[in-house]
This record gives sequence, structure tokens and C-alpha cells, in this order.
Amino acid sequence: MTMLLLRGRLLSFKRAPLSIDDTASYLYIEDGGLLVSEGKIAAIGEYADIRAKAPEGVEEKDHRPHLIVPGLIDMHLHFPQMQVIGSYAANLLEWLNTYTFPEECRFVESAHAQRIATHFYDELIRHGTTTAVAYCSVHKTSADAFFAEALKRNMLMVGGKVMMDRNAPQGLLDTPELGYDETRQVIADWHGKGRNHVAITPRFAITSTPKQMEAAQALAQEFPDLFIQTHLSENLDEIKYTCELYPEAIDYTDIYVRYGLMGKKTLLGHAIHLSDREADVLSETGAVAVHCPTSNLFIGSGLFPMKKLQRREKPVRIAVATDIGGGSSYSMLRTMDEAYKIQQLLGERLNPLESWYLMTRGNAEALSMVDRIGTLDAGTDADITVLNASSTPAMALKMEVVNSLTEELFLMLTMGDDRTVVETYVSGTAQKAVLAK
Repeated sequence: MTMLLLRGRLLSFKRAPLSIDDTASYLYIEDGGLLVSEGKIAAIGEYADIRAKAPEGVEEKDHRPHLIVPGLIDMHLHFPQMQVIGSYAANLLEWLNTYTFPEECRFVESAHAQRIATHFYDELIRHGTTTAVAYCSVHKTSADAFFAEALKRNMLMVGGKVMMDRNAPQGLLDTPELGYDETRQVIADWHGKGRNHVAITPRFAITSTPKQMEAAQALAQEFPDLFIQTHLSENLDEIKYTCELYPEAIDYTDIYVRYGLMGKKTLLGHAIHLSDREADVLSETGAVAVHCPTSNLFIGSGLFPMKKLQRREKPVRIAVATDIGGGSSYSMLRTMDEAYKIQQLLGERLNPLESWYLMTRGNAEALSMVDRIGTLDAGTDADITVLNASSTPAMALKMEVVNSLTEELFLMLTMGDDRTVVETYVSGTAQKAVLAK
């Protein structure tokens, strides 16, 4: 039996924090031990107690004084958009047509898709992300490359072949029948293989005809346990155009309702400009609004009203994500820094406990996978991130006057990046050190 004992300061959330001083919402152990066995966390507690229970001669890794947290989770990004990051455009639709769609056409080539997949997973590991929910391109080759690399690295990933049959270049279009057939084949080839999860992925209503939405609905009915991912209400021009394409719908959200695509496993990218009626629908169906702060600011789409949605009589489930390549960083730390600023602009507060909860346990709850990822609980998968709050000279200087855990967490959110990530463990195996060789 392969076992590993990790030592360091441990932080894992039990529930969503109610305030910045809600110490009951998390477990923090100053000198903690994590015993990992066969890719799972076998035990957690005080180091001395865990060491006493561990077999003689167990391999140990001492990460003191660093902080050990669950692997970070990214709920929405685009695998084919690595070379789209940092592209200058006025708004969402211009950005898609000028940069994104031409780049995604290249993923018809298996060699290109495989090359980008390698870089994609390297960046996730470098930034401490162990699970992500990704859009592939319209080509099955892109989904094959995405899932093959996830299988190779034993990472828990969610992804889907995009379905789109209009309002895009010819090289990015399938048909309702082809979108259905190829998605079905991706499910057969990859779902449940290793730690892979396939998502039904109509890109958004603008790029799918009613016939293709019916095909997505048929898939959702055949495979009710699968995730469904799409985009919703990111940009005002997008909303107007979408509603023109579906004049029978009450609003943008109603389109997805009409095609049976709204439920607890529905992940809706952005959802910035929701009416009260639409927010009620999300709440009633259990669908998740996925906040993508760096993307929303970079493309100028708007300010996501997170606190307003959480405070409603009918609250909306929230997750957070980088949205590469509209987003400008692979780092969930940078992502939550921008989320904090957006709430500041809205006159709200996002405290550091909330941010760390969201990108660990919170995102795991949004995936209904908290029994597997998002915590350091015994029995869960050993996806673990190790962090150093003194990783840069400026951070080290600031740490000289940091006096609490929450101050340290906030420092990493505001100044941290991939250098802050000391190590990333996937199923108990160290991955970041391998990239440095």
C-alpha cells in the first residue's frame, strides 16, 4: 500500500462562512498531519496523532510553515482558448468573432489539440487547480485530447464537446444530428473513464438553432446524471440578439427552460444581467450561476451582483471561475482578487474566508462532489494544494506584520499567483515539482 504523510498548517471548510470571524465554518490545525493512502485522504488531525497512527517508515513530506488546502476548483474555462488570452477587442461578440472562433477552428487537427492539452494541464497544476470544468471546441478531436490528458494525469475533470450549428465560421459548425451523435460518442468514450465527467455543452443560444437545442434536450433526457454547461446573460448586446433569435421565449433564461436544460447540474457561465424572474428560475431549478470576474472586467461585460443573488428570498447557487481565455489568468487567487474588487464597486464586501470557501468546498458543492473534492476530509480524493504566503519579496515583507489567518488568506488573494503555489498533489501524487524539471 502506497502511503504519504504530509505535515503543515491545514485549512478545510465545513460550510459557508457567515462572517470574517466565523471560526466554526472551517477546520484549522497549526501543526497538522494528512495521511494519504492509494490516492485518498486516510486521516487528518494533529501531526503527532496522525504520525502515531501511521505505519513505521511511511514517506513524509514536511511542508511547514506553508498552508495546506484542498485542491482549487475552476468551474468555467475554455480549453481551446489558451492562445486567445490577452486579445484586444471592444466587447464579447467582437472578441468571439475576431479571435476566439478563428483559433478554435484549429482544433480540428489532433496534433494541435494534443499539444494545447499538455500546456493546459501544466498551467492548471502550476496554479494549484486540480479540477476544472471546461469547454472543448466543436470538434470531437478536442474532447478526445482533453479527456486523454486528464486520464493520463488522473485528474478529476469535467468537459464537453461544444454544440454549435449557426452564427460561427463554417469550420466551427456541426449540425443538430452531428452534435448529438458526437456528444453521445464522447460520453461513450470518456465518461466515467478514470476521473472524467462529460458535460452536455450547447455553447449558448446564439450559436444553436432550435433543432440543436432539441438535440441537447434529448441528450439531457437520455443522460440525466450528466452536467449541462452553457452561457447566460454575459453581455447586453448578447442578450438582445439572443432574444431576437428566440422571440417566443420570455427572456434568455426561458430559452433553456423550454428545452429542458435547467436543473441542479446546470452550470451557467456569467449570468450577470438577470431579471428577478430569471433569478427565481435559477433558484427554483437549482442551476448554478458561475461568476467569472477577470473575464467580466477584461471584456467589459458588467459587474456580477453576487451578494444580491445570495441574499434573495430565493437565493441563487454561486460558483467561481477563471473563464480562460476571456479571463486573463489561470490563477484562482487572481480570480478571487478581481471578485473582491467587483463587490467593492457594488458597495458590497467579500471577505477572505468566503473567497477561499468558494474556490474549494463551495465549488465542490456546486458540482455536487463535496464527498470527493473540495475538502481535506478523510475518505475524499487526495487533491491538495500547498501555499506559501511569503512567495515573493513584497509578500514576505507584508507577512512580517500579518497577525491572523484571515490576513494571510487575504494577502495571498491580493498578491498571490502561481509562485504562491508550492506544490499541487493530484490523487496524492506531487505534480508541480515534475513541471520544474
